[in-house]
Amino acid sequence: MAGRTTAEPATRRRGNTRAEIQHAALSRFTDQGYDKTSLREIAEDLGITKAAVYYHFHSKDEILESLMGEAITRLDELVSWVHQQPPTREVRLELITRLSAAANDGLGDLMRCVQVNETALASMPDHVNLAHRYKHELWDAATPPDASVADRLRFRLAVMAVLLASKGMAELGGTAQERAAAALEVATELMP
Repeated sequence: MAGRTTAEPATRRRGNTRAEIQHAALSRFTDQGYDKTSLREIAEDLGITKAAVYYHFHSKDEILESLMGEAITRLDELVSWVHQQPPTREVRLELITRLSAAANDGLGDLMRCVQVNETALASMPDHVNLAHRYKHELWDAATPPDASVADRLRFRLAVMAVLLASKGMAELGGTAQERAAAALEVATELMP
């Protein structure tokens, strides 16, 4: 399947197996669906045994939980950082840059996976609401209380530009890096 990363066991570096399992699972969950993915398929994608997957994760839920935990930590750190800064345009631009880096370093893939699997993950509402929750926290943390309605809208659109560009959006054309750069350009222009 396109987008799937396979690695031969002989070329696998020690210590990377856990991250490789997470990456392969995320790709499968997004492309094929969370419910339709098995641990056996994830193992096959990596050229490892199912026992090797079990060594790191006992279930698909555990893999997803680990990915969500990492995302929540990153987003909590970003929100905390914003709260400690003055509500200036420079800080908002730095927030957009940091959000873009996180989105392009796997966070966007995870949000896309959650969105694609919304029905399958309905029993895990915290996961489904992750993107919504953090968009609001970022908006609230970085928008001055006296901001105009137009400026609040500009900031939200800037955040959405970054998040949308990280969600594949191949139909926009260009490479993933070109789309990320374009999103930062648009977000910078929009930022009040």
